[in-house]
This record gives sequence, C-alpha cells and structure tokens, in this order.
Amino acid sequence: MKSIGFIPLRQGSKGIPGKNKRKMVGRPLFTWVLGEALHSDLDIVYVYTDDAWIINFIEKEYYYTDKVKVLQRSASSATDTASTESAMLEFAETINYDFDVFCLLQATSPFTTATDINTSLSKLRDGHDSTVSVVSTHRFTWNSDGTPQNYDYNHRPRRQDFEGLLVENGAVYTCTKAVLQHKQNRLGDKVGIVHMPEESLQEIDSENDWLVVEQLLIARQQGLKKAEKITHLVLDVDGVFTDGTITYTKDGEHTKQFDMRDGMGLEILRQFGVTVMIMTSERSELVAKRMQKLQIEQVFLGVKDKYTLLTYLAKAQGFNLNNVAYVGDDVNDLANICSVGWSLAPSNAMKEVTNQADIILPKPSGDGAIRSACQFIKQYNKRF
Repeated sequence: MKSIGFIPLRQGSKGIPGKNKRKMVGRPLFTWVLGEALHSDLDIVYVYTDDAWIINFIEKEYYYTDKVKVLQRSASSATDTASTESAMLEFAETINYDFDVFCLLQATSPFTTATDINTSLSKLRDGHDSTVSVVSTHRFTWNSDGTPQNYDYNHRPRRQDFEGLLVENGAVYTCTKAVLQHKQNRLGDKVGIVHMPEESLQEIDSENDWLVVEQLLIARQQGLKKAEKITHLVLDVDGVFTDGTITYTKDGEHTKQFDMRDGMGLEILRQFGVTVMIMTSERSELVAKRMQKLQIEQVFLGVKDKYTLLTYLAKAQGFNLNNVAYVGDDVNDLANICSVGWSLAPSNAMKEVTNQADIILPKPSGDGAIRSACQFIKQYNKRF
C-alpha cells in the first residue's frame, strides 16, 4: 500500500507571524515534523504551501532524498477561514488520489516522532479506517453552569485512580483513500487511537507558548543522550574552524583564517578511527578547498536543517547520535548540540549554545578549539 504524508503550511499566521519557518531550537518549526516523516515508513512526504520561501527551502535542502516533495497551495485553500479538509481534498485531487493511505501531519506539533507516525500506519493495517493522536489528561473538567463533567467532587479521586480523558492533540491523523474520497473528512467510522506524550498537547499560539515548547523540546532531546564511544566528529565551520570573520572584496568572499593546529588534531583523530564530517550552512569555495586539503571526504555545504541531515546520515551509514561528538557555535547548531552523545562549544560561542553544550572548550574558535575537542575525544574513547 502506498502511504503518503501531508504537511499543510500557510504563509500567514496571526498569533506568531511567520511561525512555521521561525527557528525552534535552531530549526524552522515545520522541519521538526518533516524530518520525522522522512525517517518514518511513509513512502512520500508532501509539503503543501503557498509560501515561496518554504518552497525554495525544501527544493534546496532535501536534495539527498526523493522522499520529500513540495507543491504549491492555492490562495483559496490558504485563507484564515479555509478548513484543513479543503486543503487535503484540493491536494488529493491534484495528485489524482494516488495513494492508499493518507497521513495528515501538523507542523505546529514538533513533538511528533517517526514512531508516532508508524504506530498510526499500523493501526490501519489492524482494521481501522482512520486514526487520531491523543494525550491522556487527568484534569477535572467543568460545565459553564458550575457542574462537573468528568468526576464527582464529593468523592474526589486520587490521580492514580482517575482514568481521566483522552484529548486530541492535533498532531497526526491517518485515513484510507476511501474515507477521504467518500466522507471528505480525515476520520472515518473505525477510528484508532494513538497515544502521544502529555507535552505534545501544548499548543503554539503565543510567544509564551513558544518558549515553553522550546524548553520541552530541548529537555526531550537531551533526555535521549547516552554515553557511548565516539565514532564520528561533526564540525561547523564559521565560528568553529574560523573566528567567524570573513574578508570580502568587490568580487565576493576573499579570505578565511584557519588554525593549522586544528588540522593536525583532526589528522591524529582519524588515525584512531574517528570519522570527521563537516556540516555548514554556508556555500564556500574556500571551505571546500580547505577540507580537501585536510582530506575530509564528507563535507556538506549549504545545510540549513543540520539535524535532519545528521539523522539521515546516521541511519544510512549505521551509526547513532550517541556515537557523535558535535562542535557548533550558533543557534543553527542547537538541535544537534542538544541531541548528540557529546556536544562541545568554543569558549566564545553564542550564549544559547554554551547554555546547552556538554562541554565548553578552553579555546575560542579559530584558535585551537577543534584541537581541544580532538584531545577530549581521544582521552574519552580510551575507556571504550
């Protein structure tokens, strides 16, 4: 059966302007669910948007996979009053209902994981025609007339004895093609329930919501860390290899300054079997030439969604994030800083990064920071 993911994005957002593409833990918000969809059992993931910036971002960013596609959304289906179902149906007609299973994913639910998506898909194989993701909540609810809805206040139950309620979190919905065609709705007659963690109920409608969700995401990522042998060192460039300054002429980028001691440290580290990768958001011929000189083969330039690429490479090459040491200095490194086995930051890195890094290196960027990281990894790996 052909299963497709569908992520609808609108350019406009009243509560938080530009919400979908604003950086959440250093990544555009919509990439949190897109990255998980990429790693799930879905066959294709479509982003459906009227935002030219997002279209351009996806076309450039996910060149390494043919699983992610982006389609232009009509203006009529992207208004404040247009329903999600109208966008779903418009899209389905655009691709001539070329699917067996439809999975609606909401970009404003960054806690969605590939496991949640796969669980939803498996429910359809078990005889359900649709699924909805929910959160168990043990809150007591009331009617506006002062009467309780779900408990007797004369016999107030203890939390552990209270079944509570199941609440839609708006994150993941799946349905068969027949349900979408005939009911023109995301849900059918045999709805399966998919449980997600309580934090996934948090909505992002205000700046305070944004701050809460960001801290919860950071805590989740850091909670997955485990101490394992370091087999891969992943490095940013500007602000790590260099001091972050660039010299320009009228013809463009002219010079960057690199520390030779860093290069020697990487050479020594490779002798101990550690793979070195470069992952930078800039496209620089100077960087490409320097990495060629250092004989670093895996160099990824112009990467904006570093976390999705790193998890993709880990799956493709057979290592996990706990085997990774990552050195970064700015907010676009933050998701990786929070997620890998060991995160390191130069002494002059941005505060947002040093607040979350496992180790703050004794040297600043462009002045031996990488050499210090190499020395740490060499010593750390001795225990393994």
